Amino acid sequence: MSLCLLTSVSAKESSFTFKSEGMDLKVEEVISGLGIPWGMTFISSNKLLVTERSGSVILIEIDTLKRTQIENTPIVLNGGQGGMLDVAVPMDFKIGDWIYFTYVKDIDGEGATVLARAKLNNNKFVTWTDLLITKSRTDTGYHFGSRITFDNNGHVFFGVGDRGIRDSAQDLMSHAGSIIRLNLDGSIPKDNPFINNKNALPEIWSYGHRNPQGLVFDEKYNHLWEIEHGPRGGDEINLIKPDKNYGWPEISYGKEYWGPVAVGRGTHQDGMEQPIKTYIPSIAPGSLMIYTGNTLSKWKGNLFSGALKLRHINRVVLNSSGKAIKEERLLKSLDERVRALAQSFDGEVYFSTDSGKIYRILPILQN
Repeated sequence: MSLCLLTSVSAKESSFTFKSEGMDLKVEEVISGLGIPWGMTFISSNKLLVTERSGSVILIEIDTLKRTQIENTPIVLNGGQGGMLDVAVPMDFKIGDWIYFTYVKDIDGEGATVLARAKLNNNKFVTWTDLLITKSRTDTGYHFGSRITFDNNGHVFFGVGDRGIRDSAQDLMSHAGSIIRLNLDGSIPKDNPFINNKNALPEIWSYGHRNPQGLVFDEKYNHLWEIEHGPRGGDEINLIKPDKNYGWPEISYGKEYWGPVAVGRGTHQDGMEQPIKTYIPSIAPGSLMIYTGNTLSKWKGNLFSGALKLRHINRVVLNSSGKAIKEERLLKSLDERVRALAQSFDGEVYFSTDSGKIYRILPILQN
């Protein structure tokens, strides 16, 4: 794909205000006219990298709103729920370091979720490397996942959905329906839970997931959080632990699409983990972020998810033991499918919508 400079679009003068936890906040539209902006990550205080599901990666300079389409992106399978998916960088990222992506690759007419990395040099990706082409190939267009996060010990995590074939989430010889853990170079950590199990793929960290759409690591408590789509109802937030089975499709809080019938064997089963929160009806989560800044201080440590179906930002308050104790639904009046979330270097919250817009939330400064 050739380099292309895109026309800058000024932020709208219009904005609106709202309150949360006693804070006076403002929402501003930053930019519009994108495709479906699926993933976002800040690579500096002024540079936001955005993936478009169609396959493009756009660099946005926040101060001028200049948009540059990055060269040397891979060919993606853009169809159904697949395409160019997430983009993320480790916590200690510096300009010139590796940038990580998930995308859908066409392999003989079937789609597979891929974890890749590349470096950005003069608005081109160089040394693009597919780290893991997952064993998740099907000809369906469903449930690719896939979000990326990093811990403090040199590991990258990403999720893969069940690919529309439910039983694959219980098959440890498939990456479908799992959270995967690798070293940053794509090698397999020696302490992965299934490393010595001949009946399991060694990259798997947890399994029994339907379609992970958010994944974030909380470095304060060393918690790995995941949010996934249920069927008709039953979206889940899970605290992810190694080698644990999160139940899909054996247990679920959702119902079958064809009728008011429970999926699997109900909501509980010995040896299968329970979510820390469920959503009935489904909100259709699109992302997951933990707020760590001081700018919006009363949100610190809260989980945030974009909601696609119920069109809002979902805020969940956790206690010190990781229990969900409060929920707030923000920006319902915006009536937008919220896809991705990102925290800027100065603690503002940015979010994208499927209508091709990026907004930010910032405090209203008092005189």
